[in-house]
Amino acid sequence: MTNPNKKNASIIISASWIFTSNSEGQLLSDYSIVIENNKIIDLVPQDKVFDEYEANDIYQLTDHILIPGLINTHTHAAMSLFKGFADDLPLQDWLNDYIWPAEKEFINSSFVKDGSILALSEMIKSGVTTFNDMYFFPDATAEAVKELGVRSNIGLVVLDFPTNYATDPEDYLLKGFEFRDKWRNEELITTSIAPHAPYSVSDEAFALINTYSEELSMNIHTHLHETQWEIEDSIEKYGITPVQRLNNLGIIGPSLMAVHCVHLNDQDMATLAKNKVSIVHNPSSNMKLGSGIADIAKMLKQNLNISLGTDSSASNNRLDMMEEMRLAALLIKGSTKSPELFSANEAIKMATINGAKALGLESIIGSIEKNKKADLVAIDLNSIENQPIYNPLTTLVYSSSRSDVSYVWIDGEIKLKDKKLVKIDEKRIIQLAKKWQRKLKKT
Repeated sequence: MTNPNKKNASIIISASWIFTSNSEGQLLSDYSIVIENNKIIDLVPQDKVFDEYEANDIYQLTDHILIPGLINTHTHAAMSLFKGFADDLPLQDWLNDYIWPAEKEFINSSFVKDGSILALSEMIKSGVTTFNDMYFFPDATAEAVKELGVRSNIGLVVLDFPTNYATDPEDYLLKGFEFRDKWRNEELITTSIAPHAPYSVSDEAFALINTYSEELSMNIHTHLHETQWEIEDSIEKYGITPVQRLNNLGIIGPSLMAVHCVHLNDQDMATLAKNKVSIVHNPSSNMKLGSGIADIAKMLKQNLNISLGTDSSASNNRLDMMEEMRLAALLIKGSTKSPELFSANEAIKMATINGAKALGLESIIGSIEKNKKADLVAIDLNSIENQPIYNPLTTLVYSSSRSDVSYVWIDGEIKLKDKKLVKIDEKRIIQLAKKWQRKLKKT
């Protein structure tokens, strides 16, 4: 007998497994997620869900695992147009001799929008639903975000030197806050202040950034202790490490997202832990640029919140958070010679709820729980590469890849269906990328 009191919902998604990424790290088998508009309203066993709910959109995803949308906590999205432009170089040579000169010649709003569309399309296909960006012309990034419907935290970039975008720290901040005011009512867009790095931002600018951060309750997103050169340069100029310098300036605190942190002495790590800084680990980029391998095991012992990022396609060549999860887990095990130290569960949390915590968005995204936003990814484990499945979490982290991502929902809207982008013209995006490649190739 049918239930006349069934509740209406927008979407019901049933899957073989659901990893919630909640505080208990629950893995549910044969459950359904019930969505109304853009929120999760219930999790119900599959054999009971249709007794309680009815919906227009119903997905039965056998042999799939549903996870929270992946959160890429460090990107320079538009730099996807520099993918492969300058490979196999140390960071400072890469920046000074190739990237910054190319940016001076080519960066404008058109470049940033086209590059962001390329990046966002790749990220959706890779299961990313939220990205934390740092780049010039944020309006252009925001336009791409609105067009494709991806959740974002867009950084207000600050540098000491002039670029095509701004002239000095005050100009960067002025333009940044104008952007923030313009887009503040867009639900998918939040903002942070994004000083590039200690070696490219002065004490005076950092002091100003700290004031704004405190007054406006804004997070700060910056590169920190990425290379040994950066630390040596700071000691030569200031007599202290970048962490010690930023601590003296009031930057080190819970609002800071510190990207890379490859080279930390015990004092610097203790300072970051004491002040509850969020670390953004970028394993692929760190290795490709030869920066080194961050001591994540020691950070975990200090109870630091650690999330994952890809960095840009120019220093990674892929915006692939599935790969970053796997690599992060393997590097910890290999560097410590302790295979039991870091679990698949923890790797997934780094790519989901830990990223939400870094962004201050853990109340709305990062885990599959009632009343959170419906940012979800379905990964198909029914392939030769993923068989046999004894533990779907270890299969996900160690065997599967982004090519297994088959469905993506952001804010309750489907963005990837049967591994195909929805309402996004892939051929047009490829042509945009080729147009810019021809321009850059002439340099």
